[in-house]
Amino acid sequence: MKDDLKKLEKELLDFKNEKTENIEKDNFKKIEKVEKVNDNFTILDMSKYDRPREKMQILGADSLSIEELIAIIIGTGSFNNNALELGHKIHNRLLEENNFLDITIEELMEIKGVGLAKATKIKAGLELGRRLNISQNIKKFSITHPKYVANIFFDELRNEMKEFFYVLLLDTKNKIISKEKISEGSLNASIVHPREVFKPAIKKSSNAIILVHNHPSGDVNPSVEDIHVTNRLLEVGKIVGIKVLDHIIIGDGQYLSLKENNYI
Repeated sequence: MKDDLKKLEKELLDFKNEKTENIEKDNFKKIEKVEKVNDNFTILDMSKYDRPREKMQILGADSLSIEELIAIIIGTGSFNNNALELGHKIHNRLLEENNFLDITIEELMEIKGVGLAKATKIKAGLELGRRLNISQNIKKFSITHPKYVANIFFDELRNEMKEFFYVLLLDTKNKIISKEKISEGSLNASIVHPREVFKPAIKKSSNAIILVHNHPSGDVNPSVEDIHVTNRLLEVGKIVGIKVLDHIIIGDGQYLSLKENNYI
C-alpha cells in the first residue's frame, strides 16, 4: 500500500514538474516573440526631428523625401516594416511604371504590407496631385506662350499609349472656359470631325480654341495628317467665326506648337 502511495506521489510530482516546464517554455516563446518585435526599428524610436510628421511641421514639406511623404500618407507600417520602409517599397514600385499615375489599386496591393486601405490612400494622393497640378496650370494659363498650354496636358497625356485629341475653349479675354476631349485613336480627318470639334465651342460661346493632341511615340514632329486636319479646322473656324489659335503636339516631356513653327 505504501509503495502504491509513493508511486502515485512520484507520478503527481513528475506531472507537476512537466506542466511547470511547459508553462515556462510557453512564456519564454512569448517573451522571445515580443523581443523580436521590439527589435524592429520603429518611427517612434527616431528623433522627433527625423520623424516624417514632426519633420514636416518643423522644416516644411519640401524637406521630406518621397519615402517620408508616402509614410505620412499611409499612416502606419506593416508587421515586418515600419511606415518609412514600406514607403520605400511603394516608391520603388511606382518607379517601375512608365506612368506612375496609371498604377491600379490591385497592383499596389501586390506590395507586401499594402492592403486595400493603404492602396486607396496612395491612389487618392496621386490623383489629387494630378488634378491640383492641372487646376494650377489652368489658373496660370496665358495665351502669350504655348508652354502654358503644354503644362496643362503634360500630366494627362505623357506616356499615353494611344492618341487623344483635346480642344481648349477660350472666352473673349482668352481665359479658359473648359477643356474638351474630342476623340481617342490615331489622328485623321474621319476621327477628328469639325462637327465634334466645334460643337462644344459653339455651345459654350467660345471666342477661340486651341487644338491639342499627343504622340505616343514621344516624337512631337507633326505628320502630314496632323497638318491636314489642322488646316481643315482652321477653314471651318473662319466659317463659324471661332478662331483656331494653335495646335499643340505633346510628346515625351516636350511639345511642339504648329503656329510657332510656321506649320500653320
